[in-house]
Amino acid sequence: MRTILNTTVAFAAMAAFCGQAFAQATSVGPGEGAVNIVAWPGYIERGETDKAYDWVTDFEKATGCKVSVKTAATSDEMVTLMNQGGFDLVTASGDASLRLVAGKKVVPIDTALVPSWSTLDDRLKDGAWFTVDGQHYGTPYQWGPNVLMYNTNVFKEAPKSWSVVFEKQDFPDGKPNAGRVQAYDGPIYIADAATYLMATKPELGIKDPYELNENQYSAVLELLKGQRQLVGRYWHDAAVQVDDFKTEGVVASSSWPFQVNTLQADKQPIASTVPDEGATGWADTTMLAADAAHPNCAYLWMEHSLSPKVQGDVAAWFGSVPVVPAACKGNALLGDGGCATNGFDNFSKIHFWKTPVAKCASQGTCVPYSRWVTDYIAVMGG
Repeated sequence: MRTILNTTVAFAAMAAFCGQAFAQATSVGPGEGAVNIVAWPGYIERGETDKAYDWVTDFEKATGCKVSVKTAATSDEMVTLMNQGGFDLVTASGDASLRLVAGKKVVPIDTALVPSWSTLDDRLKDGAWFTVDGQHYGTPYQWGPNVLMYNTNVFKEAPKSWSVVFEKQDFPDGKPNAGRVQAYDGPIYIADAATYLMATKPELGIKDPYELNENQYSAVLELLKGQRQLVGRYWHDAAVQVDDFKTEGVVASSSWPFQVNTLQADKQPIASTVPDEGATGWADTTMLAADAAHPNCAYLWMEHSLSPKVQGDVAAWFGSVPVVPAACKGNALLGDGGCATNGFDNFSKIHFWKTPVAKCASQGTCVPYSRWVTDYIAVMGG
């Protein structure tokens, strides 16, 4: 049977369901012995891959909360897992977070129970991807751009445009790009194409790559249908993409800094860039499940996740940017230049993932996410 060892957390959960506020929340009770988390690959490490990267063992010793992690390769997979239940927390990106809120799978947190909340980057504290009606559905975790990863043997200089993966062309080595590029296989990738067209075809009037009217959406789909003829494989598994760049002749693709770091650590000729058109990106949130069986351990983990040491270590491992600026200095793994390298100053260039909805801010009516899902499946199948 579920046990909540502190009435503070019980009140916080009740407030989420009843829409009430409890000002007397002051502390979190003892941990329940476990915490179950859905996370992106590389987000929660216990030193099994590299002993230097471990932000789980000390937490377990200090709290008695045994950490169990289920990795998910896409936001859609995260939503599916959370719908199935059995998890306390999820490190959701913006294209999943609002779906989880709307589906009542996550609940608002009491930020007073997370002492390190005050140390967060002000640019993220009220992010639209996890703040609804003034309530915060979790704590920010990490953020970063979806980068253009490329092979430096083929590109002696960083590509300046996403055209290398969207438009048919010969690469600097004189060979065509067809079959040598990849695209992400999640429907949210439609926003990457929209970001490219927002810059290269301003006559379309795209103001937000997640808010597309029928005409804009049609133009984006046409670009993606053309790209289908170039793509050798659509990727979603980071490990598979790493292998594709090593052994399958892939030389350019949208990617995450995680894959870039992994390949560079393996001495591969790989680099990454944010092209002139800008990029989509992710600002991920550790969200509390509505039916969390271990709420005290969940709150303890959220606080632990915001410590400068953890934030810096995660950023060094994943190639992301900490949500706590203090992590950018003095971290042995990240180094004092790590935040700049990972894109701390690119915040304004990033269009952060969010769930497309029919009632949009930039124009009257937009194409909702349900259409993105069915249409992108059709594109990939074409």
